[in-house]
Amino acid sequence: MNNPIVIVGAGLSGLRAAFLLTKQGIKCRVLEARERIGGRVLSTPNPNKPDLGNFDLGPTWFWPQYERTIANLVKELNLETFDQYTKGAMLSERYHNEPPKRYVLPENSVERSVRIIGGVQSLINAIANTLPSGIVDLETRVTAIRLDNAGTITLEANLANGKKEEISASAVILALPPRIVARHIEFSPSLPRDLMTDLVNKPTWMAGQAKAVAIYDRPFWRESGLSGFATSWVGPLQEIHDASPDTGSGALFGFFGLPVEMRQELGEDKILKLVIDQLVRLFGPSAKDVSSILYKDWSRDLETAVEEDFNPLREFPIYGKPPKGGIWEKKIIFAGTENNSQFGGHLEGALQSAEQAVLEITNLKNEP
Repeated sequence: MNNPIVIVGAGLSGLRAAFLLTKQGIKCRVLEARERIGGRVLSTPNPNKPDLGNFDLGPTWFWPQYERTIANLVKELNLETFDQYTKGAMLSERYHNEPPKRYVLPENSVERSVRIIGGVQSLINAIANTLPSGIVDLETRVTAIRLDNAGTITLEANLANGKKEEISASAVILALPPRIVARHIEFSPSLPRDLMTDLVNKPTWMAGQAKAVAIYDRPFWRESGLSGFATSWVGPLQEIHDASPDTGSGALFGFFGLPVEMRQELGEDKILKLVIDQLVRLFGPSAKDVSSILYKDWSRDLETAVEEDFNPLREFPIYGKPPKGGIWEKKIIFAGTENNSQFGGHLEGALQSAEQAVLEITNLKNEP
């Protein structure tokens, strides 16, 4: 393998693949279209009080009792964790003009989940810090991948300065949402039809979703015996959880029940006003004293969502490895959480898919 392995995408899966390849002494390079690493991992500080920690606008937690890959990696990287707060009663809001009902859930009815101190971005940064400098190129958007008759792979990329670059590769790991691959990268020769159909029909996890985080000086709901967990048929948030850091400020985050088109029509200011109104209905007048409110609509993130993702998911998608790539077999390897059948949609799935992709590369290297 004279040319490096080129990894497209510097999310959790792409960075982990880079670490595993580098550890084996295999040359690699990571190309990322965004100006940051992390992909769908996004941990943001309170803009008014950045010292209060980071708040996750992407994935938030994992389940160490089931998800051993991420649990072991977090331990290996010496990252600190804390249990998601679940003590106290939950709230359920079913109808307009009717107060929410309070329920005390049976003990141990909520699965223990764990959060990383500093947000999931701490995991991303810790992996990135293990890589040799210069491996990751940001604002480098891959637009085409060509395979010539001699079996040479060439990627074409647009750079932030308007220039284009051609990059030679021994093999390519595509650590991107499948629909982003299908929509934004041109292949020559074309991918097999069944492979392209699989990519297009595989929904991108979180792509149709938006998330809001309301930050407070303290987690005041706990003083009333509430866990911060709430469900609502009224909205705009349909599911709410305690998002407070392990110490210091309080926070509540929620997923939206509003469809993409309605969120776009309302606009961010109106949506966030509705969010505060809802939190006041559920948690009382103290919810109005918000220090800051963060918002991320993933459907508007061009590196995450395509138009097909605007349709809300009615059930958990069937994820897993795509069909074989014909002439591209052993040249292109797919990674990312949508390519893992057991933990698709989870951080665990992203990590396991990276391990599988690197195993395939290692097998190629060892072929006679």
